[in-house]
Amino acid sequence: MFGYPRFLVRSIGHPVGWIGKIITGLDDALNRDDADAATKRRNGVFALALLLAIVGSIAVIVELGLSLLPFGIVLVALLASTLLAQRSLYEHVARVAAALEQGDLADARSAVSEIVGRDTEQLDASGVARAAIESLAENFSDGVVAPALWMVVAGLPGAAVYKAINTADSMIGHRNERYEDFGWAAARLDDLVNLPASRLAALLLIGAAALSSGASPAHGFAAVRRDAARHRSPNAGYPEAAMAGALDLALGGPRHYDGVPVDGAWMGDGRADAAATDIRAALALYRRADAILIAIVAAIALVIWLA
Repeated sequence: MFGYPRFLVRSIGHPVGWIGKIITGLDDALNRDDADAATKRRNGVFALALLLAIVGSIAVIVELGLSLLPFGIVLVALLASTLLAQRSLYEHVARVAAALEQGDLADARSAVSEIVGRDTEQLDASGVARAAIESLAENFSDGVVAPALWMVVAGLPGAAVYKAINTADSMIGHRNERYEDFGWAAARLDDLVNLPASRLAALLLIGAAALSSGASPAHGFAAVRRDAARHRSPNAGYPEAAMAGALDLALGGPRHYDGVPVDGAWMGDGRADAAATDIRAALALYRRADAILIAIVAAIALVIWLA
């Protein structure tokens, strides 16, 4: 609801930033340019294992220590909430919509460049809108649903370890000369731990479409069945296809990364000419999907409490 306080960002940083610093240190120490492919892959596996051991151990100690205090579980919950990106994701995507509504394409490109990895300099207004909606769908899965899911499974350590894996993938899981081998383990493990969340995220978006006027849960479900498996990612296609079908859009398709064209599959069979109004509709769908997720977790908590 409130997001991570800005004064904390300025004073102590953010937990995901702390994880990022560990990853940077491991990358600098273990990812040697003169190493062969096998050595790089072995060092990458070791770096990932060490990262998870550090983050997991700290999270276990913090959770156990705080739980011994009066109302310590509230402190654990507050700390764990920093690993959910609900509000920050909404604000980043809403900024893109606001820039397009004001007719400022340059600002819209700048805003969307902060949440996507593709080249944005040549995107037209429709391309910017599609990119924002795709990022909203994908990040709903790995920025909200996945950490919440692993938090339900294993508390603060579960969410913290997940964020370590996900952050490692975003930093070193790239298919380029430096990280093709060193980041192999991070990329593969990220695919694995996001598999259940991506399917759940798609179902949540379809459920949200059933509660939204102008959205179609049937088309969302059909798009997931038809298109999700054709996405380059084993997970991102599920929430993207659900969002596209529900809002009668076509997302994905060809794009450029670092000047290299990528012929991505289309998710959904609706309009490709998205606009700011479509971003607003996607954000409304996202809010409802968030509400359903919160209701499900609350129901699980109630059942456990009453058992």
